[in-house]
Amino acid sequence: MSAHFDAVKIGIVSVSDRASSGVYVDKGLPALKDWLTRALHNPITFEERLIPDEQAGISSALIDLVDAGCCLVLTTGGTGPALRDVTPEATLAVAHKEMPGFGEQMRQISLKFVPTAILSRQVAVIRGQSLILNLPGQPKAIAETLEGLKNEGGESIVPGIFAAIPYCIDLIGGPYLETDPAVCKAFRPKNALRAV
Repeated sequence: MSAHFDAVKIGIVSVSDRASSGVYVDKGLPALKDWLTRALHNPITFEERLIPDEQAGISSALIDLVDAGCCLVLTTGGTGPALRDVTPEATLAVAHKEMPGFGEQMRQISLKFVPTAILSRQVAVIRGQSLILNLPGQPKAIAETLEGLKNEGGESIVPGIFAAIPYCIDLIGGPYLETDPAVCKAFRPKNALRAV
């Protein structure tokens, strides 16, 4: 079945001083892999990084993942207001273009659950032909922001950010991402749809 779908390389980065030093087990990387594997029909190669909250190290990891051919790089952790939270600064430092709509929408989704969502500083940028996105740190919040909110009937109430990601990657010259509509239905204009 996967022969019809473009192979994709996705970078996933968990930013945490404590998890990277072994104080506790990282939950960000497994949560990202689980969600992406369920959401995409494409065969995926994951490039994983578990790194401390160091701005230069985060920027360096993002550049390495883009250079390695990742069309999409997702980070988790380090986006709050605490002194050690520097993921947004590290991400903006490697940007060719900013994509503010993603951060705005993530905060809108999270505000449905917690008033402290306004403390989150997630950003999204384009570097070359790659989209880099900062996601929340908690696995439940990762899924909510990617997938959006649905009512009891399974209809979308608030769109998740992933619905816009495949078309964004089309526009920057990346592979054609095909989502499973049961998890997250990608939106593309009719003229951008590909028969699979």
